[in-house]
Amino acid sequence: QVQLVESGGGLVQPGGSLRLSCAASGFTFSSYAMTWYRQAPGKERELVAAISSAGGITRYADSVKGRFTISRDNAKNTVYLQMVSLKPKDTDVYYCHAGGLWRGQGTQVTVTS
Repeated sequence: QVQLVESGGGLVQPGGSLRLSCAASGFTFSSYAMTWYRQAPGKERELVAAISSAGGITRYADSVKGRFTISRDNAKNTVYLQMVSLKPKDTDVYYCHAGGLWRGQGTQVTVTS
């Protein structure tokens, strides 16, 4: 069955960095665009970054441009989100989505001093 497993979240101070990973299985990973969203309880979901199936096209929310980088390794069926210069407002649960069809369980990112 389809599985998306996020990892790499945690507690970090403002200005710090984290790298999120999302390991995919159960579908042809290289055929699907991948997206990172974030959402906290009671808040609307926000698209953070997206990447095309081959990795050549990316897009970002204005709030993370210049700080976050999405990438993928189709040989490893994994998509990444490199986050630098983290801010408290980046605190959220981060989810990866595959082709708008499947979602992982999320990984918590907390930015606090």
